[in-house]
Amino acid sequence: MSTTYDKIKEIETEMARTQKNKATAYHLGTLKAKLAKLKRELMTPVKSGGGPGEGFDVAGTGVARVGFVGFPSVGKSTLMSKLTGTFSEVSEIEFTTLTTIPGVLQYRGAKIQILDLPGIIEGAKDGKGRGRQVIAVARTCSLIFLVLDVLKPLTHKAVIERELEAVGIRLNKEPPKIVFRKKDKGGINMTSTVPLTNIDQDVVRSVLSEYRISSADVSFRCDATVDDLIDVIEGNRVYIPAVYVLNKIDQISIEELDLVYKIPHAVPISAHHGWNFDELLEKMWEYLNLVRIYTKPKGQLPDYSAPVVLKRDRASVAEFCDAIHRGILKEFSHALVWGSSVKHNPQKVGREHVLLDEDVVSIAKKK
Repeated sequence: MSTTYDKIKEIETEMARTQKNKATAYHLGTLKAKLAKLKRELMTPVKSGGGPGEGFDVAGTGVARVGFVGFPSVGKSTLMSKLTGTFSEVSEIEFTTLTTIPGVLQYRGAKIQILDLPGIIEGAKDGKGRGRQVIAVARTCSLIFLVLDVLKPLTHKAVIERELEAVGIRLNKEPPKIVFRKKDKGGINMTSTVPLTNIDQDVVRSVLSEYRISSADVSFRCDATVDDLIDVIEGNRVYIPAVYVLNKIDQISIEELDLVYKIPHAVPISAHHGWNFDELLEKMWEYLNLVRIYTKPKGQLPDYSAPVVLKRDRASVAEFCDAIHRGILKEFSHALVWGSSVKHNPQKVGREHVLLDEDVVSIAKKK
């Protein structure tokens, strides 16, 4: 009896054999949907009496979580130790780190949790080398640092991307603008607000029939691919920003370093010597998309020592109040804001006002 892994291999082989053209689009769409369903089975944790993988589930602390993912012995533990002061065993031997090592980094007033994950290997998505536990933790991160050895070929980068992609982690991508709604009856109704060059009604029907969906509204607001449609139907994808941390630049030439800088989303560093950490941390802050808001008690100077740190897309005055204490909004009257989010300093605003980085806020309570 063939395993799920064997079935996946069979479909991947058939897809590789099939030429891509308009005549085969329907068939390829069906194969991709079958493949996604089988991969979902692999992503579902196998229940056993042993409980979860020891040392992998880490309680969340801080405003964001950054996970170090990479092959064994690329310098993740050295980088962790230098950034956070947390000891993670360092060795030239592969697989020194066998569990998740948590640490905390204080940066720009924000407390950020750093996780040093065990080295990932090719086949991690299929459970090799504790791969499934590593990937399960990676799915919970706000940002992934893909730590790569700059001396080794960039095929390592492609392998890790493929492993993460296979288990529903989408790096540096936005969710596709597709609205999908199942119905009880009425057939397949497909609309689009942009020209579709990669997909047509027949392909959409083939994918939906593989999922045994006979009635649904599908609205495309982007030039989507079959893979985008499957991602939306599956509904279990996570979209995580990633920075490619290219370690060991102390062992390459200036000319090679210039080439490394051309790789998108990449920051070259030397963990051993502590080189270029400033750029790495700035890139981390940018990709985490955080803002610092300073509090100003009435009649006092602003407190710049302990900012309230919020996600940029969730930085309204109401969310700022909740971050301080859940009970503040019950007594909230208005807020006075100084900074780039207002035209006048100070400006009286309501709870819906969206704050920007380094705004100063003074809350007025109801009388």
